[in-house]
Amino acid sequence: MTEFADPKWPEAAVFADESIPEEARALNARIVAALSAVPDRRATPPAVARARRAAGQGIFPLCTPDPHAETLLVAGIGGHDIPLRVLRPRSRPARGTYLHIHGGGWVMGSPCENDERLRRIAENTGLITVSVDYRLAPEHSYPDAPDDCEAAALWLLTDKSHDLPLGFLAIGGESAGGHLAAVTLLRLRDRHGLWPFHAANLVAGCYDLDGTPSVRNWGEEPLVLATADVVHSTGLFLGDGRDRRDPDISPLYARLDRMPPALFTCGTKDLLIDDTMMMAQRWHATGNGVEVAIYPGGCHVFQCWPTAQAEDSLARMDTFLNSRIDAVTTRREAP
Repeated sequence: MTEFADPKWPEAAVFADESIPEEARALNARIVAALSAVPDRRATPPAVARARRAAGQGIFPLCTPDPHAETLLVAGIGGHDIPLRVLRPRSRPARGTYLHIHGGGWVMGSPCENDERLRRIAENTGLITVSVDYRLAPEHSYPDAPDDCEAAALWLLTDKSHDLPLGFLAIGGESAGGHLAAVTLLRLRDRHGLWPFHAANLVAGCYDLDGTPSVRNWGEEPLVLATADVVHSTGLFLGDGRDRRDPDISPLYARLDRMPPALFTCGTKDLLIDDTMMMAQRWHATGNGVEVAIYPGGCHVFQCWPTAQAEDSLARMDTFLNSRIDAVTTRREAP
C-alpha cells in the first residue's frame, strides 16, 4: 500500500451540462465545426495527415519547437535507432527524469509537438523530460510502438553511458501515449521484474482497445475524436485477428499490482472518459495511489489549447509530480 488516501472521485454534478464553463463550450463548438467541414478525415493517408499536422493545418495548435532540445539515439529491439527528445531544466537543478510518450492514435504525433508542455514540466518540477519518438502505424503496427517504448525505458534504467538522474522516475503520456505508458509499466514488471517508476501522469488514455461504453456510445460528433476515429486508429495499430483484451494490448484487463501512484486526467466531453474512470478505479483497487482530475466539458486532450481549464490541469500535474518527488525524497532521507 502507498501513503495515498482514498481518491476523491468526481461528483455527479461534474458531468452535468450546466457545469461546463463557457470557454470550454465555445472551444468545443469551434472544434466540431472545423472537423465537420472535413469530408472524410479517415480517408486521408496517414503520411499526408502527419504532414498537415506538422504544418499546423490540423485542429491542434502548433507547438514551437524548443531550441534547447537534445536528441539521443537508443537501439530498438530490432537494432533500429529510437530517437529520444530530451529537455533539461534551465532554471533549476535536475531532480529526476520524466519518460514521456506522445499521443496521436498510434498513427500520428511526435515528441516535438509537446515541447511547450514538457518545458513547463522541466522548469516547474526539475525533471528532465525524455520523450520517445516511437514507430507509428500503419507502417509499423503492433507490437512496434510498445516495443520501442519498452526499449527506451530499459535503456534509461540500465545504460550507464547517459547522465539522466534515476533517483526519481516518472512516466506519462496523453491519449495513445497514456496507453503506451501503462503498457510499458506492465512490460517492465512482467518481462523484467522491474517497477522503478515513482509516479505516472496519465492523460485521457485509451486502456481498452475493444472499446469502453463511452467510446462505443459516443457516435459521430467530431469533438477531436468520434467513435469511428477510435475504431479506425485501433485498426491501423493492431491489424486483424488480435485479441483486443490481451493485457499487452488493453491494459485495463491486466493485473495492476506494483504500479506507481498515478494522476488520471480527463474531460467529461472526451469519449475516453470511461477508460480513465475504469482504469483509475482498478488502479486504486489494487492498492496503488491514485488521484483523479475530471474537468467539466473538457474535450480530448484539452490541455493543448490555451484555456483556464488547461492551465488548471497542467498546474495540477506539476503539483502531483512535485508532491511525488517530495515524498520519495523525504522517505529516502528518513533515518
